[in-house]
Amino acid sequence: MTYSFDDCPSRKGSASVKYDLRQMFFNTDDVIPLWVADMDFRTPAFIMDAVRKRAEHEILGYSIRPQSFFDAIINWNRKRHQWKVEKETILFSPGIVPALNIAVEAYTEKGDAVLVQPPVYFPFFNAVKDFERQLIENPLRLSNGRLSIDFEDFEQKIVENNVKMFLLSNPHNPGGTVWTEEELQRMGEICLKHRVLVLSDEIHADLIFEGHKHTPLASVSEKIAANTITAMAPSKTFNIAGLATSYMIISNPELREKFEKTINRWHVGNGNIFGNVALEAAYNNGEEWLEELMAYLKGNITYVYNFIAEHLPGIKVVLPEATYLVWLDCRGLELGDEQLRDFFVQEAGLGLNEGRSFGTGGSGFMRLNIAAPKSLIEKAMGQLKTAYDKRF
Repeated sequence: MTYSFDDCPSRKGSASVKYDLRQMFFNTDDVIPLWVADMDFRTPAFIMDAVRKRAEHEILGYSIRPQSFFDAIINWNRKRHQWKVEKETILFSPGIVPALNIAVEAYTEKGDAVLVQPPVYFPFFNAVKDFERQLIENPLRLSNGRLSIDFEDFEQKIVENNVKMFLLSNPHNPGGTVWTEEELQRMGEICLKHRVLVLSDEIHADLIFEGHKHTPLASVSEKIAANTITAMAPSKTFNIAGLATSYMIISNPELREKFEKTINRWHVGNGNIFGNVALEAAYNNGEEWLEELMAYLKGNITYVYNFIAEHLPGIKVVLPEATYLVWLDCRGLELGDEQLRDFFVQEAGLGLNEGRSFGTGGSGFMRLNIAAPKSLIEKAMGQLKTAYDKRF
C-alpha cells in the first residue's frame, strides 16, 4: 500500500500546541511552526479506524489493559529491535516526561546527583531540578558531524559527584545520534561499576534511518538490563502524542516495584481507553506505514541538507541518524542567541526551538522539525534563504 504524506489538514484552531501557541512562544502567529516534536501528517488510518470503532461503544468507563496490549508491545520490540520483552516487565506511564519525573522521585533522594548529557531534551533538566536533585553534566562533543560522548569526563563526573542516576537520550534528541552497541555497553558498564542507575529514554527508537540500528540499552546484557529503566512509546512514531500512552520496561523486580508504587501514589497509572486502542493498532498494523514514513522523512532531510549547503553557507546541518529533528549549527552567522531567535522569527518567519534551551552546547544552534509535507519544508527554506540573503 502507498501512503500519502504530501498534505495535512489545517491544525490551526484544533487546540494544537504547535500552531495555537505560536503567539505565546514567538510573539506572533505569523511563523511556520517547525518546533514541537509532533508531525504535520495525518495519524494513520488504521489507528483512526480503531479509535472510531471503540468510540462507537457508548460507555467510556474505567478500563484495563488487556493481554492484547502487552502482546502488541512484546511483538513490536521483538520484530523491530530484536529484543525479547516479558509481559511482567511492562508498566504503563502517561508519557515519557512524566516517566522521567516519576523515576527521579522513585530512585533518588533530595540532594542526590543526577547526570545528563547536554545538549539534550530540556525536560531532563526539569526532572532533576524540580525534585531538588543536583544536576551534573557530561557535555556531548560535536565531532565529524555527530554528537559523541566524552567517556573520560563521563566517568570522572560520576566518581567526583557520587552520581546516583543517569538520564540517557537514546537515540539522542536534539542531535539525532544513534548510539552504537559499543557506546551503550561502555556507558552501561561504567554505570554498573559505580552503582549508577540508568533511565534510557527511547521514544525515538523506531525513527531510525537506513544504515543505522537502534539498540535498546537493556538489550546489551542482563546485568545492564537489571540496572536500566527503559521508557518507550508509539507517540512520536505514529503521531499520537495527544493520547498520552507510554510504557516502561523494567526487568529488575525491585526497581519495577518502586516505579509502580510511585506512579500509583499519584494515581496516574490507569491511562485512557483510546490510548490503549491506538497503541495496539499502531504496533499491530504499522510496519508498512512506518517504512514509507521513514523514506519520506529521509527525502525531507536530504532536501534541507542540500538546500542549506548550497544557499546558506553560514549554517551547517548535523545530519541526523534518527528522529525527524534536525540540529542546525548556526554559529557561522555570528549572532547572539537573542539575535539568532529574532532572525528566525522576525526575518525568516520560522518558529524553531532555540538551541540554548537544550543546555550546554546548544548556544548558536536551532532545532528544526522536518516532519511535514515537503511543500511546507520548501516554503520554509525559501523564507530562510530570502532572510539570509537580505541580512548576510
